[in-house]
Amino acid sequence: MTTMGAGMDGQVGRRRGALLAATTLAAALALTGCGAGDSGARDNADSAAEAPAANGGEAGRDAAAGAPEGAGAGAPDLRVDQRAIIYTGTMRVQVDDVDSAAREAAAVATRAGGFVGGDERRSADDDDAVAELELRVPAAKFTDVVEEMAKLGRQQSREINTQDVTEETVDLDARITSQRARVESARRLLARATSITDLVSLENELGRREADLASLEAKKRRLADLTALSTITVSLAGPAAKATDEEAETGFLVGLRGGWKAFVVSMTVLLTVLGALLPWLVALGVPLAVLLVVLRRRRKSPALVTPVSAPPPVPAARSAP
Repeated sequence: MTTMGAGMDGQVGRRRGALLAATTLAAALALTGCGAGDSGARDNADSAAEAPAANGGEAGRDAAAGAPEGAGAGAPDLRVDQRAIIYTGTMRVQVDDVDSAAREAAAVATRAGGFVGGDERRSADDDDAVAELELRVPAAKFTDVVEEMAKLGRQQSREINTQDVTEETVDLDARITSQRARVESARRLLARATSITDLVSLENELGRREADLASLEAKKRRLADLTALSTITVSLAGPAAKATDEEAETGFLVGLRGGWKAFVVSMTVLLTVLGALLPWLVALGVPLAVLLVVLRRRRKSPALVTPVSAPPPVPAARSAP
């Protein structure tokens, strides 16, 4: 009995020890799982917090573009450097040597990453020569190139214009996406066409949709070209060249002077036309006049030689009965 009781006590002790070990292991595993869960949650939160920064603010801009006005005071707006803006400039600079200044202007545009889009020269003499250059330069270098042009000589005038085409660009992108989907839909329908009538109709519809898509894409390329490369029209004038921007004069004397100039010009044109026609009038008019005189004489000559007709006979008087 004593031996059996001792064996039972030993089994109970071993069971308690196993139960205690299992409880301790379970507690340790639970603590480890909680720590890992907290660490994972922190990692996920950190990743979610860092995602907008990694996206470069694009998500914020998209949200601002799609959100209605007054949705939130802290909603970010589209940045200026992300907008599609067309820059155009016109300026006139008086220089000592027009040809040398034109070469320098072309070199400035080339160094800025652009090119010369047009070159027109008007020169009767070196002092009153005028060169008009159309420069296409990157939009980022627009201001720098304008300042370089002003340093070529004495600036007489400058006009800078900007046109914001951001909304038009976004609208074109949306229309191009929609039109591409329509083209793909027409192509799928054309592939499933079974009759000649459907085939011809779908081919015509597909052609119209592709033409509309090509037109939209051409407009998008044009806008992209205008926003990527700005246009600067530079007029380089010699020292004696007259300014083109003169104030308009009004008054009676101005009108009288303008009317006299118009009269002189009209008389000059009339005399010029008369001088051009005079040889033809002489060459054709003299023979025509001679011919008319001869014809008139021929018409009058038969009337002069007409024979005199005899008087009608007088009836004889009858005798009285």
